[in-house]
Amino acid sequence: METTYVMIKPDGVQRGLVAPILDRFLSKGYTLRGLKFLNVPKELAERHYADLSSKPFFPSLIEYITSGPVVAIALEGKAVVEQARKIIGATNPLAADPGSIRGQYCIDIGRNIIHGSDTVENAQKELALWFSEGLVDNVPVLHNQIYE
Repeated sequence: METTYVMIKPDGVQRGLVAPILDRFLSKGYTLRGLKFLNVPKELAERHYADLSSKPFFPSLIEYITSGPVVAIALEGKAVVEQARKIIGATNPLAADPGSIRGQYCIDIGRNIIHGSDTVENAQKELALWFSEGLVDNVPVLHNQIYE
């Protein structure tokens, strides 16, 4: 089993999309291991997006991600990193499949409502950053109905 990090960004929260987005992952069968509703401190935003710090859009990205509350989510399941990225859709919503979250809810790349870890290694780093206190032990009673 893998664990991944997903974040519903301020525009997704403000548009009231938290429940439908969370439902997409939970109804597929992924297990919730962490959930936080928070305003992102600038320092945390800068650490999360450190790999983009040399990009010209970095200041506006930090301003955007700290502009309102986000929902931080830890999900566990088989191949969850790769599958979550498919459910989320392409970074540019105009290139995202219509059935993906971004394909359904977004138009502009700068307001693409959700983040998902792109590799297992990055998921581990992001989970440690956003859930430094650790994750919740959660083994759903339906686990045997989802996995062989």
